[in-house]
Amino acid sequence: MLYNLVIAVYDILVHLAAPFSRKPRKMMKGHWVVYELLRQQLEEGVSYIWFHAASLGEFEQGRPLMEKIRAQYPQYGILLTFFSPSGYEVRKNYRGADVVCYLPFDKPRNVKKFLDIVNPCMAFFIKYEFWKNYLDELHRRRIPVYSVSSIFRRGQIFFKWYGGTYRNVLRDFDYLFVQNERSKRYLSKIGINRVSVVGDTRFDRVLQIRDEAKELPLVEAFKAQTVTFVAGSSWQPDEDLFIEYFNQHPEVKLIIAPHVIDENHLVEIIRKLKRPYVRYTRVDEKNVRKADCLIIDCFGLLSSIYRYGEIAYIGGGFGVGIHNTLEAAVYGIPVIFGPKYQKFQEAVQLIEAGGACSIKSYEELKELLDRLLTDEVYLRTMGMNAGNYVTGNAGATDKVLGMINF
Repeated sequence: MLYNLVIAVYDILVHLAAPFSRKPRKMMKGHWVVYELLRQQLEEGVSYIWFHAASLGEFEQGRPLMEKIRAQYPQYGILLTFFSPSGYEVRKNYRGADVVCYLPFDKPRNVKKFLDIVNPCMAFFIKYEFWKNYLDELHRRRIPVYSVSSIFRRGQIFFKWYGGTYRNVLRDFDYLFVQNERSKRYLSKIGINRVSVVGDTRFDRVLQIRDEAKELPLVEAFKAQTVTFVAGSSWQPDEDLFIEYFNQHPEVKLIIAPHVIDENHLVEIIRKLKRPYVRYTRVDEKNVRKADCLIIDCFGLLSSIYRYGEIAYIGGGFGVGIHNTLEAAVYGIPVIFGPKYQKFQEAVQLIEAGGACSIKSYEELKELLDRLLTDEVYLRTMGMNAGNYVTGNAGATDKVLGMINF
């Protein structure tokens, strides 16, 4: 079968790349120990609920559901699997799960071995996870399996004339909890009706993140009651625009949290700055007050840093697509991003709600920022719209839990 051939070829390619590349090497090391890890860490007599996330973003979507199940149904164990090293390496010590490991490649022998060891009482696949052999085998074993926060578009293979195999994969799900009505309509057209529109669990997660946000005294000292522009997950094309504006507007302070944190990129950013800057890892009470730009050269702070901004810029919109807009919008501040946002439902809806704007050039960014910085009513209204959009779309986690029998 073509699908199994593709998986086998991918497996071979990862093995071949492992000696030369860190990411495949980490994946292979994780795969080599996964069955032994499961045998050692799974407790006998405990029923496990299995969550699978491709990477970090999907994990964050599934996290509110995992944590509510853990709180409300403590008799169950939680198994969390990742496909990507970028998810597993960051969350391998996540305390909300009893066991965290890689998901072995979707080959029939791996699938049976994995499920024989785990024998989950139910499974949740987050967003775009549609592994055919796992889903077929779960269905055969009559283990309930759910798709959470999934979203479907007309161009996906499920809706093509040649997509029959993949349509059958969707029929393995006992229920699909989708983000919007459009997804439900597309699924209905191919005869899949065990579907409910519950929204996106990410809204619940960003509200949780906001409530747990860290207080950062050095960032507070840097801000010093000055209007602050926070640029999160930025790339070079984004930085070219907002740094130019920052250089010409001494009344505004800038916090940059670049998506890629390596010395070459940091040096590139610093070269463009014409005003005093400091790096977060080298900051202290004295030098932070002299700086106009704070460069966040470490991970894990961005979601808390947005709280210190009056305006947020989300990077990626001049590349393959924008990063997480909700982490900024939840603080009730205007959100700005580049032109490639159409595949991100929350970005489209944020614009429609009046809480965000997309820009294509420096001229458009300048015009927008000039207005936001001189028209307080516009600034406040746009920020309020962004915050209301997030709170108004919360609640997907409770809707999912309310429709599942534990």
